[in-house]
Amino acid sequence: MAKDLLLVGSIPCNTVEEVLRTWGKTFAPHLKYMPDGEVGDRLHWIDGQAYRTFNGHPQIETVKRPAPDNGVERWKPRDLEDQWQFRVKPGVKRVGFADRGWRLGYARDAINSYFVFKTLKKEGVLPSDLRFMVALPTPESATALYFREPAQWDAIKPAYEDAMLAEVATMVEHIPPGDLTIQWDAACESVDIEFGLPWLGPITEDRFVRYVDQFARLSAPIPKEVQLGYHACYGTLGGWPTVQATTLANEVRFLNQAVARSKRRVDFVHLPMMTRTDDEYSATLKDLQVGEAEVYLGLIHNMESFGERLGVARKYLKNFKIAAPCGFGRVTPAQAQQVMKDHQQALEIFERR
Repeated sequence: MAKDLLLVGSIPCNTVEEVLRTWGKTFAPHLKYMPDGEVGDRLHWIDGQAYRTFNGHPQIETVKRPAPDNGVERWKPRDLEDQWQFRVKPGVKRVGFADRGWRLGYARDAINSYFVFKTLKKEGVLPSDLRFMVALPTPESATALYFREPAQWDAIKPAYEDAMLAEVATMVEHIPPGDLTIQWDAACESVDIEFGLPWLGPITEDRFVRYVDQFARLSAPIPKEVQLGYHACYGTLGGWPTVQATTLANEVRFLNQAVARSKRRVDFVHLPMMTRTDDEYSATLKDLQVGEAEVYLGLIHNMESFGERLGVARKYLKNFKIAAPCGFGRVTPAQAQQVMKDHQQALEIFERR
């Protein structure tokens, strides 16, 4: 069976086993990579980092946190206006993160999830050729949303990037590289490139270069046996999409340059897609230059126009596969059932045409 589907990352289940026994078993024949659903704190993407890593750090000041619900603390923001904000404390030249390789929690979660994954492969619930995928926020995404003063970036961004790369090294040490896939998620960059983050103003070329340059550092330490992918994303905080792009030109340029700067093979890229059915929106797909990387287009949504959008995309890009435009960790479990049906319907249409 063709491996035409990518599950981008988050899935609103309570446990990793639930994700793998439901979504994994249902879609495994169509997948090369299977995420663990980013359950727990990761289900709300980087807000778990705000709550667990930045909040309470002795060198970081919490400037704003999500408003409480009737006097009860809330760590999941409702929208961008309700988002966490932080500052590096005066006099700190570089924030220090303890427990190198473990502090951010990604390696711990990946290693624990992989145990469930490999157990279900041994039981025959999942196929033997399926790879375990770990979705990680780029360090730029994980910091730009919260630390809004550019003057402080040198104190936080390199330190966080170093901590994240140490997490990757821990994963590679404990998970067989031939069974592992790393996906870097770039949402804040994508939103900024389209319209400019409100606290930073319109995107500048310097910021764009900063965003694509990180992929040289993020790709270099990952062994060649590990599969590597880049997921561009418009985000779901407050409802998907956070921004409405008028064409794919900015995302195409972003992924082209991210791949060009990479120090090793990139195995796949993902582009989110709006509900637009016109040629102007999709035409820049013809300019996508990502080498041998497989392309997944985030077409699985608004299913009444899926077939039409699929046809338009195929006019400009002959070889691609399909995905949702983003993870769906912020939808309810009841809504997720419809998302699953949308994926099944999309595969039927995609493989029939």
